Amino acid sequence: VQLQASGGGLVQAGGSLRLSCTASGHIFSSDAMGWFRQAPGKEREFVAVISWGAGVTYYTDSVKGRFAISRGSAKNTVDLQMNSLKPDDTAVYYCAVALSLARPLRLETSYTYWGQGTLVTVSS
Repeated sequence: VQLQASGGGLVQAGGSLRLSCTASGHIFSSDAMGWFRQAPGKEREFVAVISWGAGVTYYTDSVKGRFAISRGSAKNTVDLQMNSLKPDDTAVYYCAVALSLARPLRLETSYTYWGQGTLVTVSS
């Protein structure tokens, strides 16, 4: 499975961006697709995840109420709608696929496939 993320860019604080990630292979109902981010000088951190079959979502606390993860309209696509963006949201955003829902989905090690990342810059 290859993942292609897109939609990053420069936005002012309070603005919105929509990221998309398309998987080249099939995503099964037992899989999950998630988003992580890595800010300059910091470790990569979990942002959001959606279980592919049931559509259950989970977010890190700092983005709850501002970000929304969903299955995209195109096949094997996941979107991340980001609203009320803050300078602290500046990071490279990565999409990833987990092949099991049994492992902790906020951990990087639970994911098998990763996209190349897309840069989001939020200016103050």
